[in-house]
Amino acid sequence: MRNTGRTPKTREPWLTAWLPGLLVMAAGVTASLALASLQTLLGALVVALLLGILLGNSSLYSEGLRTGVGGGTKRLLRAGVVLLGLQLALPDIFALGPQVVLLIVACVAVSFYSTLWLGQRFGLTRTGSLLMAAGFSICGASAVAGVQGIVDADDDEVASAVAMVTLYGSLMIVALPLLNAVIGLDGSRFGIWSGLAVHEVAQVVAVASTAGTVALASATVVKLGRVLMLAPVAAVASIGERRRATAAAAAPSFPEGTPNSSGMSGRGARADLRAARRTTPLIPLFVVGFLAMVVLRSLDVLPQPLLDTGRTLTTILLAAGMFGLGAGIDIRQLLRTGGRFAAVGAASTLLLAGVSLLGVVVLA
Repeated sequence: MRNTGRTPKTREPWLTAWLPGLLVMAAGVTASLALASLQTLLGALVVALLLGILLGNSSLYSEGLRTGVGGGTKRLLRAGVVLLGLQLALPDIFALGPQVVLLIVACVAVSFYSTLWLGQRFGLTRTGSLLMAAGFSICGASAVAGVQGIVDADDDEVASAVAMVTLYGSLMIVALPLLNAVIGLDGSRFGIWSGLAVHEVAQVVAVASTAGTVALASATVVKLGRVLMLAPVAAVASIGERRRATAAAAAPSFPEGTPNSSGMSGRGARADLRAARRTTPLIPLFVVGFLAMVVLRSLDVLPQPLLDTGRTLTTILLAAGMFGLGAGIDIRQLLRTGGRFAAVGAASTLLLAGVSLLGVVVLA
């Protein structure tokens, strides 16, 4: 072996390399939980995202921190989505009755595909439109985080989607009680409407609580029914990504040894095709984990203290992931693209509120 005169480079253990960034994430989560407890407008996930943006756009965000923050973000988000399943009990959702369950599925489907279509018409990217569709039709920031782990969207798009579900969900806290003063829905129907039309779980609670305990109970269960739709939506998104990756790797097809327009031979294209199929799972493992947690919760075998701990841990993991996403955001790029996201969010919110109200009046 030829002696190059260079000392072999030793690989730094991943924990040592990640530790500074993980410690900063822990500090960010602690601060976000504290700040969220002092007010009701912004939840811990949104606060964590904002704190991450502040760090990422400051001179304090060194390369040593980027390693741990970047490495931990997606893993923590996926772990949080898995534990989110512990908040869903299928018997509670089925107890709403077939009409309300059908209404949940219909509202999510109409909102999702309409927002996806609107996003593309307003000039958003495919991934940006998908994030908006998931956030507005399912469960706000948690759904954005879940889908982001599948489509690998830009952090700026994630931040815009989270900002919009926060903005318009907060506006609904004021708008829906005022509208109901004119419409005159009873407590149960108003609760169902709130659970169908408002984006975040905390926002749903704030809206429905204005109409009493019956409305709050109905709203909470309906909203959790929408959260359950995260699994099929994520699976469909994953299948779509797999098909796109396969199509991109397979086309155009060239004889072996003949370079295509990218300079890749037919053999290289086939290798990319095999790699695309391997790296894009049909159903992501974290979605399977989410469904497993739903089943476990539905069996009613877990003690309440453990469920409470799971709920707290879910918030911590998702907040950590949001902090990491925020740290990767370029605020200048976010300001340049925010107008299109705001337009899509406004149209999606109005559409969902109208469709869900019509469904409540006709079916519920």
